Amino acid sequence: MRRPATIACLDLDTFFVSVERLLDPRLVGLPVVVGATADSRGVVTSASYEVRKLGVRSGMPAAEARRLAPDAVFLPGQHGVYSRYTAAVREVVERHCPEVRTASIDEFFLDFAGCERMLRRRQDPDDETALRRHVWVLRDRIQAEVGLPASVGVGTSRPIAKMASGLAKPAGVHFVGAGREADFIEDLPVRKLPGIGPVMEQKLLTAGFPTLGSLYRAADVPAHLLGVAAGLRLAVEGGALGVPERDRPAFREHDPYGELDGGLSNERTFSRDLRDPLRVDAELVALVERVTWRLRQRGGAARTVSVKLRYSNFDTYMRSRTLPTTDTEAAVLAAARALLAGAWERRRGLRLLGVGLSQLREPDRQLHLPFTAAYTPQRAAVALDAVRARFGFDAIRLGPAARGQRSAGGA
Repeated sequence: MRRPATIACLDLDTFFVSVERLLDPRLVGLPVVVGATADSRGVVTSASYEVRKLGVRSGMPAAEARRLAPDAVFLPGQHGVYSRYTAAVREVVERHCPEVRTASIDEFFLDFAGCERMLRRRQDPDDETALRRHVWVLRDRIQAEVGLPASVGVGTSRPIAKMASGLAKPAGVHFVGAGREADFIEDLPVRKLPGIGPVMEQKLLTAGFPTLGSLYRAADVPAHLLGVAAGLRLAVEGGALGVPERDRPAFREHDPYGELDGGLSNERTFSRDLRDPLRVDAELVALVERVTWRLRQRGGAARTVSVKLRYSNFDTYMRSRTLPTTDTEAAVLAAARALLAGAWERRRGLRLLGVGLSQLREPDRQLHLPFTAAYTPQRAAVALDAVRARFGFDAIRLGPAARGQRSAGGA
């Protein structure tokens, strides 16, 4: 059975520039570059549409940006300010969608699967119309409540939604209905496929594939391009094949070192409601180890642990507990298990489970005396992180997590 177009990618347009304009309205309409001063060796983090027309792009050296746009306003950026706006946007988004995942500081993936009847209004002739209207309402609410422009792409898979959001800019909505994916990608340059960088782009062009349509329709693809071709085919045909989009990892979470504003969370939506306590506990363990690992990647510790539950009828509950400052799996897992035990009605299956950490701060490090036991949770965490830094997150896992799913979406 073909899956309908219910995956949305919400992208905050020129995010850093837009925040700077909120803080200083005099910048509205001016050419603005954020991320480096004109005389520094830094790179461009964000560029307004006024300077993009001149060729300035994110990642470009500041000196080159100055050459292309000598009259632009160059701003170094304000560390710790932008994440507050990300959190404000997410709060709005969560009021309009049951499943939200933060892909980066300025991008969210939303899944409206199962919400069709809830979104339909008397004036809507079909589910697609209802979702279009709802997404526009969401985009308008973000603009009205937070003051930031956003573009939204909707499709049957994350890659399609991501590419659609690019075509929706600035501040628009682009909807790719089920069955229209092949037409949508036909004339798109190969660079538009998420994950394609300049090196792979050149390989595709050299092999005679200038557009995604030409690659998708190719009967014979060189061996070194088979992975890209297979990924494109899955993005286009996943809805028709019934591939469960939400069961695959969507992205690597955005966790810059030193970013301790707001909070962080991981949650998972299940293809089938979970009722088995052992399976639920395994999922909880997987979520805890992921979110605590991310916390340490930021160089922080947390005081508050939260558990989020959602049932099949979308009833959603959040429970929280404040602890002594910690960055270890043992402390977070103990709190999460206690919260889950007090909140979960066992007769009701879980559609979603999430674990969050907040009140982030720098960890308190206590020196261990010579006679202190060799093992401590902090030392275990250091060892875990060392293995993962070399071999990847899945190289070492907590025991119960191996019985559950190995991926958990981030926020």
